[in-house]
Amino acid sequence: MILRALYDYYQRCDNLPRLGMEYKQIGFVLVIDTNGKFLRIEDNRIDKDRAKEFLVHKHVNRSSNTAANHLYDSADYVIGFSLKATDRIQEHFDAFKQKTLDIATRHPESSQMKALAAFYSQSSDQIIEQVSADPLWLDITKSLSKKYAVFSFRIHGELQIVAEITDLLELNQDEQTQDSTFCLISGQHGQPVEITTATMIPGSQATAKLVSFQENSGYDSYGKSKCFNAPISLQAEFAYSTALNTMLGKDSHNKFLIGNRTFLFWASSKSESAIEAENSLFNFLGFVDRSADDPNARIEQVRKVFKAIFSGNLTTALDDRFFILGLAPNSARIAVVYWAELPLKEFAARILKHFDDMEVVDTRKDKKPYFGLQTMIANVTRGGKTSDASPNLPEAVAKSIFSGSQYPIQLLSACINRIHAEQNVSIGRAAIIKAYLNRLNNNSQKITPMLDTSNTNQGYLCGRLFAVLVKIQKDANNIESIAERYQSAASATPAAVFPTLLNLSTHHREKLSDGARIYYEKLIQEILDKISADGFPAHLDLQDQGRFFIGYYHQRQDLFTSKSDNTNPDNNNQINQ
Repeated sequence: MILRALYDYYQRCDNLPRLGMEYKQIGFVLVIDTNGKFLRIEDNRIDKDRAKEFLVHKHVNRSSNTAANHLYDSADYVIGFSLKATDRIQEHFDAFKQKTLDIATRHPESSQMKALAAFYSQSSDQIIEQVSADPLWLDITKSLSKKYAVFSFRIHGELQIVAEITDLLELNQDEQTQDSTFCLISGQHGQPVEITTATMIPGSQATAKLVSFQENSGYDSYGKSKCFNAPISLQAEFAYSTALNTMLGKDSHNKFLIGNRTFLFWASSKSESAIEAENSLFNFLGFVDRSADDPNARIEQVRKVFKAIFSGNLTTALDDRFFILGLAPNSARIAVVYWAELPLKEFAARILKHFDDMEVVDTRKDKKPYFGLQTMIANVTRGGKTSDASPNLPEAVAKSIFSGSQYPIQLLSACINRIHAEQNVSIGRAAIIKAYLNRLNNNSQKITPMLDTSNTNQGYLCGRLFAVLVKIQKDANNIESIAERYQSAASATPAAVFPTLLNLSTHHREKLSDGARIYYEKLIQEILDKISADGFPAHLDLQDQGRFFIGYYHQRQDLFTSKSDNTNPDNNNQINQ
């Protein structure tokens, strides 16, 4: 199912390499003349981690075996140099040299191959002596462990490197060595592969693969070994591995990273709605611009796109589907930790459900929404550092959004812990608590985006009352010391705190104007009338602490919102959060 979806994605895309080719980072190019004389080294690096990509022959599969690539490779193969002392360096150099000379023999008319054949008439020691004299050499030796530490050739005066010249690619040479078999991915007959292509993800080995078979460990059957146990054609294997590596690319907008997890997402078609969904999900996850200060800059546009898909304003076909694949490094393999496949319209509904769950009243002037995954995690970590989140929290939150299921309890716990630590119920934290509580199966009364005077939950009422008492002190003395001193205790053990706070409030109200005092006394009485006859709760559990902070946030926003029927002289102010 996963491989078929990746295979179909390759068929969907028009800009992916054709069979037998791939885009490869080649950091260094040896420039030689038509007689094979070394001239200089060209630096193709873009930054410290990337180099220019070239469309070349697909790399060979190798682990411990010796196998040379087609006119490009690492330093030990191309020039016989390595910082690691090993007796296989000469073996690697000889393999690349022989393969290059064989290609030259098959293309006697090629001036490029004549130059390369002349270059390889020298020994590795002679080549290293020439290359090491280049001013770039010292810097190259410091970069040999990088992914881009790959070498190829260019003939002086030509624009293309030798490895990307179409006439020299020989793409059909390897297809004639296997018998035809039925492919389990495409359902067609084709040449089967013995070993699949490496698809490295962050944290994995360079040779890690999504599909592999361990030999002599119980996975061999009926005399079959390796991938012959479950035949995949050369064409299908190339298609799915190319699609996978493309989405894993550094600049891909079809992936996001959470800890050591890599998530990929794509749509089954290339319709306008499908492309918009892919781009919008990337923005929703908070990766709009890595240099941007505000990761929510385009979240409202994301909501509009998914709303248009769900409502039909952006047309989707009945068979349009959306896929999400979660991968994790696992020794020499890649583990699948999450897989979701659902209709595109249903996926849009789940994203919209998340938006609805996270919606809370916002009295700020700019009214920036707080729906992105990065911002959610930042609201529950110290200093907003998402890297400090508990290892499994971001992944669990992402899965709950995509599946429409309950948010993880760790999210609520982390959010309330941050409120206790910072004494700040921000809009993002209020939205997280509301979303978590509204997805609870046992939550009989849903929490509304704004103040709900009909909500009789004792935690919610205590939060409302605390907000009123804080506002009274603010109006009377221009301070909020009770918020700083009593918030944590009031949210956990109301019965131990509120009698004291109500007594203090009596003195604060004496300093207010008659109109303001009457207004607050009516508001306090309205809340107290709904408190249980047994008095304030002795203890609030974690969920009711969450309701306390929602009640506090709702009431506080309501107090700072302009209302024509309020006699409170300060209610035209805007809350600053």
